[in-house]
Amino acid sequence: MAKEDKQSTTVDTEPVVSGREAGELAQRYADDELLADLGYKSEFKREFSLVETVAFAFSIMGIVASVSSTLSFPLVSGGHVGMVFGWFVPCFPVLCIAASLAEMTSAMPTSAGLYYFSAKLAPPRFAALASWITGWANITGQIALVCSIDFTWWVTVATCPLRFANAQMITTAIAVSTDGSVVLGSGATFGILLAILFSHGIVCSAATSILARLNLFYVTVNVGTTIAAIICLLVGSGDKGIRVSTKDAFTLFENNTGWANNGWAFLLAFTAPMWTLTGYDSAAHISEEVSGAARAAPIAIMVGVISTQSLGWLLFIAASFATQSVSELLATDLPLPMGQLFLNTLGKRGMLAIWSFIIVVQYVTGAAQGVDASRVVFAFARDNALPGSRWWKQVNRYTQTPVNAVWLVMVFSGILGVLGFSATALSSLAGASVIGLYTSYATPIFLRVTSGRNRLVPGPFNLGKWYMPLGIISVAWVAFIVVLLMFPPGQTTTAVDMNYAVVLIMAVFFFASGSWIVSARKWFTGPISNITETNSFDEKTAPAKSQ
Repeated sequence: MAKEDKQSTTVDTEPVVSGREAGELAQRYADDELLADLGYKSEFKREFSLVETVAFAFSIMGIVASVSSTLSFPLVSGGHVGMVFGWFVPCFPVLCIAASLAEMTSAMPTSAGLYYFSAKLAPPRFAALASWITGWANITGQIALVCSIDFTWWVTVATCPLRFANAQMITTAIAVSTDGSVVLGSGATFGILLAILFSHGIVCSAATSILARLNLFYVTVNVGTTIAAIICLLVGSGDKGIRVSTKDAFTLFENNTGWANNGWAFLLAFTAPMWTLTGYDSAAHISEEVSGAARAAPIAIMVGVISTQSLGWLLFIAASFATQSVSELLATDLPLPMGQLFLNTLGKRGMLAIWSFIIVVQYVTGAAQGVDASRVVFAFARDNALPGSRWWKQVNRYTQTPVNAVWLVMVFSGILGVLGFSATALSSLAGASVIGLYTSYATPIFLRVTSGRNRLVPGPFNLGKWYMPLGIISVAWVAFIVVLLMFPPGQTTTAVDMNYAVVLIMAVFFFASGSWIVSARKWFTGPISNITETNSFDEKTAPAKSQ
């Protein structure tokens, strides 16, 4: 009898957890099981919540800093009309692209992202080639974007120098605070770039839990500074008596380009929103670190893009109202025309105050982009597509993040920064980064509406029958914008002010194509499963019982 009693007291030895913990474990199990179905084992901690994932996708576009960096494009290409409608017009096709990518991310939430989508949606015969081209295009755009965010690059449009990004924002602040007595040269600016990249390397190497929390800070600073900038421009311009009429703010057109055709000149204003509205695929690249990725990642893409488009348009409208003279802004001695606009509107102290926050926004934008780029490098290396892949696909055992991939991104961004000593070469890097990224966006979308119509297994977020028209609009827009971004700023151009984006893009294209023909086609087969018997799912990974 005693023996029976003893046995009855040891029936259930499984751990008992709270309902919330059980739910989290169940979600993690479901996420890891879906990832295993896609062919990969889970190597990261899933510590990005829905809110933090949305914050990451939004912060990577750094709205107020990006608008400040690119104001010269619409100023030159249409003036007030360029600012207001040069931003508004591209918003719809970009939203179509975002929705198409969100659908694929929901179905295939993996850090491999775009090149994985291409591999699965292409005809089997061309899957590896599609994956190879998409991967290299995306990596090129990702690393170029890190450099272009953190550095200064000059775009010569007629007689107007456009200089922007984080290092140049700092030099703008120095120039204003010293009343122009201290102006840093390109050597000092390059030194600032290296310091920024080094600090970003440290931040991006942090554990996922730290990165997730930092993004809550990022989005707070980003949104707060953007709203403050809108208010300051509207109120300050009214107080100074320089605010233009509503009619002028929305309808006054000025063609300051070297192009005779006003319509074509206006189209060049699209460069500003296209450079800003990039990187929203970042939610896909961190999806292996997101809880409930199939739902959270696509929501983050859509919310991030819509929020950035809305706030960006309001900020450009405010800038248009505050711009009394387009020609004065274009003739400023400051590295950034937006700096001059704030100086005119707020005075020296007010300008430096708001500019300090914009510098912070640009810094955190670069940090978020560094995380994004490192995840792309890690994923591509995990499929053995990069030289030295065994190093770049390693996950640090302390932080459980791809630290080696982080520093590879920073090193190559620093190398690209050498282009800063050539205004023409570095200006072309901007267009090259957008072309590379949007080419990698359009490739899987094109495959989705052609060979992949019946290959996609929809996730929680799907477009239904709308995937076809939205996909067609997306591909057509990217084809148009890629051609647009390769044109020079003026109708007549020289070797000094030529747009060399086509050279940079073709260099990568020839490298990727040549390496494919010579070597990669013999060994690269596309995404490679790293699931083994020892890390496959079993009962030990199943959620514990809840109380």
